[in-house]
Amino acid sequence: MGLDLFASLDLPNGQSIPNRIAKAAMEENMAVEGQLPGRDLWNLYSSWAQGGAGLIITGNVMVDGRAMTGPGGVVLEEGTVIAPFKRWARAIRAGGAQAWMQLSHPGRQVYATMKGNVWSASDIPLDLGKHSGMFGKPIAMSEDQIMETIGRFATSAALAEKAGFTGVQIHAAHGYLISQFLSPLSNRREDKWGGSLENRARFLKEIIQAVRASVAPGFCVGVKLNSADFQKGGFDEKDATRVLEMLNHLHVDLVELSGGSYESPAMQGHTTDGQTLAREAYFLDFAQRIAGAAKMPVMTTGGITRRAVAQHVLDQGIDMVGIATALAMNPHLVNDWKSDPEARVNPVTVKWKDKALVALGTMAIVKRQLRRLGVGKPPMPGVSPSMSLLMDQLRKLQQTRRYRRWLRRR
Repeated sequence: MGLDLFASLDLPNGQSIPNRIAKAAMEENMAVEGQLPGRDLWNLYSSWAQGGAGLIITGNVMVDGRAMTGPGGVVLEEGTVIAPFKRWARAIRAGGAQAWMQLSHPGRQVYATMKGNVWSASDIPLDLGKHSGMFGKPIAMSEDQIMETIGRFATSAALAEKAGFTGVQIHAAHGYLISQFLSPLSNRREDKWGGSLENRARFLKEIIQAVRASVAPGFCVGVKLNSADFQKGGFDEKDATRVLEMLNHLHVDLVELSGGSYESPAMQGHTTDGQTLAREAYFLDFAQRIAGAAKMPVMTTGGITRRAVAQHVLDQGIDMVGIATALAMNPHLVNDWKSDPEARVNPVTVKWKDKALVALGTMAIVKRQLRRLGVGKPPMPGVSPSMSLLMDQLRKLQQTRRYRRWLRRR
């Protein structure tokens, strides 16, 4: 038997997480004017703070306002007003949980309508078939741009610590910029940042080192890493194992193993390489095989809705369980498990043929629940995927206009 879900987890830097359950990151796209956290985000995280998770990880916060995953994203960079982030951190920590900010750069995963920078390891665009035009054409980053971006991660981490967060998670999964450097499909460079896995992992390693140097020893530094890209010829399980071995020497406190990208949304249970994922704990099999290489604690996520499945993850030797979508449907699910071990939520399912639209529709349903929680309303299961996607696209149009005005004023 593994550890109890409600047992604490000691981290390598001496800090402790109150239990083995994390609210994993979800992209909220709920920033107010100026790409800042506001009332709705504070309210959303207040509901999670009282929900029982021992670790709460924010949705991705951008380290460069010129490069965004979505027009309603939060930005934390040099010169950003800190007060709204301090209130955000207080809201998260009110229930005793650790509060980690996820730091991210989208790289080539930037919508064409947003303008801004579309940087990547190489100039290879996303391949989403007929939907490929939705995203900008990337340029291969110069040495100066690479070094600038490494510095931006360090700056954002230092500002997160100043705001009262207890840690950061560096997003190196899901096809975002660091993941683009790691994958041989998107990284065709012939300099020290490409070629061998050691070179492709250099960007991640230097970001971790820069972040660690910019924060106090007791501040937590985590990494979100793909167990695989689930694309033929891409970053695979063997690569993930070797990267974990590299991270053992870099003072990383927790590694979350996930998988997939916009091209192969395994994080939603769908892949393009023909692999079949479990209905819950998608990445557990991969995590079991990879985790043995890690000296730091390992966490895995992926569609978990039941306490029995969460406990099974720990029983297989994984240190921590990440839950995302289920906590959008019931922010108090973890506490509910204490009184009713059978408590669960129904998974979000979109039964369309077009996998790209399935990914967008699923995210739209989840974001709709997050917005409801942000204004004090309960989640609403069973909403129409079509209506949710339409509402999300209309909202995105408004946010895009606002973001582009902000971008021009910078």
